[in-house]
Amino acid sequence: MIKRIIAIGILSAAAVSCKKETAVSEEKRVGDSVKTETKEDQYKPIDTACSPVNKTEDYITSLQWHHSRIEKEMAGNSPEQNDKVYEDYVKIRGKYTECLMNLHSDILDKYVNYYNGDKDQYIFPDNIKKIASELKKAGLEFREVGEGMTEIWTIPGYYSSLFKNKVTPDYGAYISQTDKESETNYAADAGLIISWEQLGDRLMFWENFMNTYPESRLIKTVQQDYKMYLSDYLLGMDNTPTYERDGEKGTGKLNDENRAEFNRIIKKYPNSNTAKKAKEIITLFDAQTPVDQIDEKINGER
Repeated sequence: MIKRIIAIGILSAAAVSCKKETAVSEEKRVGDSVKTETKEDQYKPIDTACSPVNKTEDYITSLQWHHSRIEKEMAGNSPEQNDKVYEDYVKIRGKYTECLMNLHSDILDKYVNYYNGDKDQYIFPDNIKKIASELKKAGLEFREVGEGMTEIWTIPGYYSSLFKNKVTPDYGAYISQTDKESETNYAADAGLIISWEQLGDRLMFWENFMNTYPESRLIKTVQQDYKMYLSDYLLGMDNTPTYERDGEKGTGKLNDENRAEFNRIIKKYPNSNTAKKAKEIITLFDAQTPVDQIDEKINGER
């Protein structure tokens, strides 16, 4: 899964140093005309800097305001302008999400404890149900991420529904794929959750993306994530390695399912970089190359 990292950076001017104000309809005279301001016109979102005085509803209302704002803004924009709108919006949502996680750190710490093994379901108290309902209003949800940890994530499909057909083709492909990948956790407890075949298909999607959109503003991000995925694909993770290690010799033997997956990619995408690396890893293991040397070679290229 292209990682859904909480982005912290320069936010759009609409998100900075703002505070929520009590809004009532009022009239303002502009020249010889009278303009009626609505609650929406007068509302100002709270600052994206986390504050202990802010409540859940403050962050949710601000998120909803930004959602409505960019919908209106994108209607008059070019696809290229909306690419930038997407980037800024992800940062804004990332900051508010971070604030919500800080606000509800106690719930996140205890979330997994509400699972009832006998009933094979979660049983939440009313206060958590209420918070979950509030989060949903802004396209957010509680998500278990492994090792007893829970975070707040954007729900799968949220960005696609908002930006579909409003951005350039590369951004459209990127948003669609990352939304798809967010449907399930990629890994947990130092082990891969998705199947090896699913990981191979992800690699090929992103390799094709890089070949199709080499000048995309997203290319550096995609390249970094592709290399991370490739390392996991070739060597696995701590609890889901692609090989069995011989402790005495320091060599390893590829697992049958991983060898079969590598051969699938080689056969289906013979001219791809992913297939090239799959052939290389097979050769290295078959030559009884020490695992440490293989690891250094693969991860050194990252």
